[in-house]
Amino acid sequence: MTGFVHSFESMAAVDGDGLRCAVFLAGCPMRCVYCHNPDTWHTEGGRETEAEALVRKIARYKPYFGKDGGVTFSGGEPLAQAEFLRSMMPLLAEQGIRYAVDTAGGVPLTETVKEVLSGAQEVLLDLKFPDDAGYRRYTGVGIDRPLAILDFLNAIGKKTRVRTVIVPDLNDTEEALLSYLVHLADKSCVDRYELLGFHTMGFFKYEKLGIANPLAGKKALDPAVKQRLQAFVDEKMKENR
Repeated sequence: MTGFVHSFESMAAVDGDGLRCAVFLAGCPMRCVYCHNPDTWHTEGGRETEAEALVRKIARYKPYFGKDGGVTFSGGEPLAQAEFLRSMMPLLAEQGIRYAVDTAGGVPLTETVKEVLSGAQEVLLDLKFPDDAGYRRYTGVGIDRPLAILDFLNAIGKKTRVRTVIVPDLNDTEEALLSYLVHLADKSCVDRYELLGFHTMGFFKYEKLGIANPLAGKKALDPAVKQRLQAFVDEKMKENR
């Protein structure tokens, strides 16, 4: 089976446990205002690739994975190509390679998606906004899909890292984060709630692609603010355990 691969990163240290390689798949149903990879929105931006060929490429990096590492499928939205991911599951298992899924959760919870999530070593799930209005305004889809995926991950006890991008003047307060934490209070699957700072490194891609940048002129998040807010959510997560 073939899928559409946008790019490949041979050494990824922030996309799951251990040392990993990261495969960025092309295509995404969401249009997040702070997306730094608009070049991954369409499958046309990727290269059609055979599952067997991709697994062979991943296997070249197996020596440095160690006991915790593996491959992380990101994007774009990797679950938009769930059939492609499922076709690689037995091939990766034959090589003794574990995989993680980095998803925004903007796809329906089909049986194929469930199968892919169930087989993952870990899931990194974005919680972009705390309510449906915020999701629809800033991503173009509703909150129901990511919350359904989170509920499923909790039901099967899948190790999950939830992540939220913090944007200045949008959700960069403790009060705003309390509304996110409501969704995590009863989710024992959540191993970590990680805040990511908004940055401008992808702005040049909008210019190159001739796409309007909704946050043009917005400055990157002050690292000190992210550090303070991360300490806040860490403490709140401890209280909820």
